[in-house]
Amino acid sequence: MLRVIINNNADGPTAKQDVYDLGELPVIRNRLILLAIFSSTLAISTPAPAGEMPIFTIRIKDHRFHPEEVQIPANTKVKLIVKNEDATPEEFESHDFNREKIIPGGKQTVVFVGPLKVGTYKFFGEFNPDTAQGRLIAK
Repeated sequence: MLRVIINNNADGPTAKQDVYDLGELPVIRNRLILLAIFSSTLAISTPAPAGEMPIFTIRIKDHRFHPEEVQIPANTKVKLIVKNEDATPEEFESHDFNREKIIPGGKQTVVFVGPLKVGTYKFFGEFNPDTAQGRLIAK
């Protein structure tokens, strides 16, 4: 006789143990049943993927960020696509959220940020700090 015991890896009142007696079934049928049980258990116990990561685009044009202010959701990791439309390179940098990345002229890059608490976070272009200034506002 074949007995299968599956735990749901939970503690406390949600802990559960399923016991399956497969009896004297032929070996191949047992394996198929085990596969079905295991697959359904994975489907039930695997958390659903979170929603898509928010994406924001920031352009660099004439050594300025456009838009200069970007509102992002607080406490959420976000993806920034930074497009350098100038012919010269720029360094996207922030001491507030600890990022720096050089973007060649005419190219783009991806910068992942967060999760950030509610607040304002400055970023700037290191090669043109007088004009290339921006802010992320986490709300």
